[in-house]
Amino acid sequence: MNRRDALKSLAAATVLVPVASGGAWAAKEPFTVLNPVHAGDDPTKIEVHEFFHYGCPHCRDFDPLVSAWKAKLPADVVFRAVPAIWNNEQLAALARLYYAAEVTGELPKLQPAIFAAVQDQKRPLFNAEQVGEWVQGKVADPAKFIDTYKSFSLSSMVSRADQLTRAMKIQGVPTMVVGGKYVTSASLTGSHEATLKVADELIARVRSERG
Repeated sequence: MNRRDALKSLAAATVLVPVASGGAWAAKEPFTVLNPVHAGDDPTKIEVHEFFHYGCPHCRDFDPLVSAWKAKLPADVVFRAVPAIWNNEQLAALARLYYAAEVTGELPKLQPAIFAAVQDQKRPLFNAEQVGEWVQGKVADPAKFIDTYKSFSLSSMVSRADQLTRAMKIQGVPTMVVGGKYVTSASLTGSHEATLKVADELIARVRSERG
């Protein structure tokens, strides 16, 4: 399902409808080139962005694969997961939950649980009250977690995620962007595993282009 259809469905439902990007080969090349190229935060690093959202079953399948992959990245590569928002309130709320988990160090524990809560349990996690009830017994300090969730700094992170999604012209998830230039996904490579292999090749390409 593409972005437009997903957001139409969101307007009529209380749970998220996934945006899918898996499928057969859809292009001759397993990547596209972003124009204009997006400048990274650190010119000394090769940035890899993975766009996802918690309502997407393909993102859920991809998550353990990309987690293992990013743990082996070389020192000159920085990985950044970015929750896709598309100016949607529910996706923005889930993005805030993601960043609260990341900032508090609870993300490794909570990531599978959030996917399960959204997709299997159809649980709404769209405000502080709902999240506060859900994190009880799941994090070391629920009060601290909710304080982080409500913080202004998280609002800035959510806004930045939305800006990145727009700047990199993301229309489906999961999608990876390497070096702010090369865009790849399972719809182009044929599988999640192939996507990570292509990402490795694109990292090498960016490194070579930078000399």
